[in-house]
This record gives sequence, structure tokens and C-alpha cells, in this order.
Amino acid sequence: MDFVNKPYFSTDCKQCPRLSGFLEQVRSDHPDYYARPVPPFGVGDPRLLIVGLAPGLHGANRTGRPFTGDFAGILLYRTLHKYGFASAPDSVSAEDGLELIDCRITNAVKCLPPQNKPEPAEIRQCNDYLGGEIASLGDGAAILALGTIAHQSVLRALGIKPKEFAFGHGVVHALPRGMTLYDSYHCSRYNTQTRRLTAEMFESVFANIRNNMPRS
Repeated sequence: MDFVNKPYFSTDCKQCPRLSGFLEQVRSDHPDYYARPVPPFGVGDPRLLIVGLAPGLHGANRTGRPFTGDFAGILLYRTLHKYGFASAPDSVSAEDGLELIDCRITNAVKCLPPQNKPEPAEIRQCNDYLGGEIASLGDGAAILALGTIAHQSVLRALGIKPKEFAFGHGVVHALPRGMTLYDSYHCSRYNTQTRRLTAEMFESVFANIRNNMPRS
């Protein structure tokens, strides 16, 4: 589904000068790249919202779809497919026909940051977009935060102090409106290759989400 022109997102956003300037340089260096704020991908009324950190240079920033075209998406989409949240196990491009089921993927920061490291002010600036997405969820929805920044961004969007809910892989937090926050280490190349996050660890989080999700 196309989330452009929704009130909680705009691909024309230039509220962060450093990120906007960096994207201009990336478009110059890679004319065939998407190189704009990356919209969420998935259904409009998901029962599961997955929150990552930010687009990767040669992944979502290139393809225009979250977690598509780089290493981080390999484990994510394979696991989504295994647990019935995706129509196929591989996300290759925004035109490959893959569809998400009861699920939407977004990022805490919608623009590619230099060195994959958004600054605190940029994370805060983009939080209104994430807040709009969370507000659009139905009561009882599940939210999966991939990494500490995503976890803290979800809490900030809900007006919850981070110290009230500490991040931890596999930890589950009860949120307002009957929603649930699930934590996982990010499925980055570094985390998977160092085995800080294994496929079994990642799948256990999704199994927990699926097992606790009310039947539609």
C-alpha cells in the first residue's frame, strides 16, 4: 500500500537539513537510487507494525521499500514468510509483487543517515511520523521494535519514558489500548554474522507474536 500523502508521512519532508543535504548528494552519486524519505510498506490496518532504525544506503534507500535490497532484509522477510506475514520469503525490489499480510514495516527515521547513524534531534524530529502510524493502529495491535532506537522511538511516540520499559531481546511490554511491544535485536549484518542474533532467536520472537495474536 502507498502511504505517501497520508497525514503522518511525506516523501517531500526536508525537516532535517543534514539528512536532506545528504540525500541530495546520494542522488547525485547514484541517479538510479530512490534516495528520498522511504515510506512504510504493508497493509493499511496491520495487526503487526515492525519498526526498524532507518533506510540503508544500498537497501531501502536504493529500492524505496524498507529492508529491501540489503543484508538486513534477508532474515526479516524469510521470517515474515515463515510466520504468515508475507506472501514470499524474499524482497528483491519494490516491483517484485511481494505483499505483506496483517503487517506493516516502517522505520524510526525515514531518511538515510550518514554512516547509518541518525542524530538524536533527527530521531526526535521524525517521531511525529511514527506517532501518527501508531495512532492509526487498531486496539490490541502488536509492535515489534528492532533495536534500542526503534524501541525508544515507539515509547517516545506514546509519551512513555524509556526508563519505564528497558529494551531487551525477547522482552515484551504492555502498552496503552491493549497494544503490546515486542523487542528484538536488529537483524543487521553485524548482529547476525557475530551471532548476537541467530535465526532461532529471531524466529522465537515472531512465534511469540503469532501465538499471542488474536485470530482475525
